[in-house]
Amino acid sequence: MPSLFWTGRLSLPMKVLVEANNLLSVFTGSFADLAGMKERVRRGYEAEFSDHVHYYDERGYHLQDRSARVQLEGLDFRGASVLDVGCGTGALTRVAREQGAKSLTCGDIAAFMLGKAMAKEIDEGRPSAFCQLDAEGLPFPDGSFDAVISGMTFGTLPRQKLVTDEMIRVTKPGGLVCIGAHGPEHYWEAIDATLRCIDKRRVLGYRFEWWPRTERYIRGLLERSHLEGIQSRRVVWRNEFMDGSAAYDFFASISSSWWYAKFPPEQRELDAARTRAYFFRKNVRIVTDDIVVAYGCKPSEADGS
Repeated sequence: MPSLFWTGRLSLPMKVLVEANNLLSVFTGSFADLAGMKERVRRGYEAEFSDHVHYYDERGYHLQDRSARVQLEGLDFRGASVLDVGCGTGALTRVAREQGAKSLTCGDIAAFMLGKAMAKEIDEGRPSAFCQLDAEGLPFPDGSFDAVISGMTFGTLPRQKLVTDEMIRVTKPGGLVCIGAHGPEHYWEAIDATLRCIDKRRVLGYRFEWWPRTERYIRGLLERSHLEGIQSRRVVWRNEFMDGSAAYDFFASISSSWWYAKFPPEQRELDAARTRAYFFRKNVRIVTDDIVVAYGCKPSEADGS
């Protein structure tokens, strides 16, 4: 099961409010509805709840690219077959190719995201394979890839240990498994401001799908799976936007606002406009990136593992 309590940073008033709502989610059934959690995130990234996600690359790709380069810094993919789990619009895939990957398979739960990634690949004349998939059940045989990577997806995944196990399963013995995860402070200012504004009647008893993790936790996932040569690090930086409106537009585009699944369609745009106005009025211009990176190699068959 995912964590009941909020695992990221929040201001004290929002922390108290959210934790009380999370406790209520046990009784409403929201906390145990893992299929519903994944479906809401998928639908968000299919642009069902907000038009902002259409501007995902325009407003946020430069920061996705920065995270990808931080995650894969110093890794060698020369001649490797690589699977990118939760590829989004392809930031991590592009960096892996620059670092020598021979073949690339891009997988994401949202067809909309895959379509954007595919369009860029076609435009650049660098075709990859594409597959709509659920990270908790990868549709590939054991040992299919030299390297399996996932960048900035884990915070939206309810069963992170299962996803890690699946990534390791489809990696060849001796191959690389690399995870880029959301740290505890990731986007916390924007999340906190949004929680202050959201029509709380619509999300009563709803455990939001967000599980950022510490470096120790993510490293522990790999250690418990007995990977070898494990390395990890955490990198934090603050992004400053021109004004609160720009910060909100970035956050809404990158996050897809999937929590609006709980709102009647006619209320989503009104709530988003009110939240955007709050960002501007309160000058919420800083949005933190908090990146946790961990990687290791699957034991080779010769090790008897």
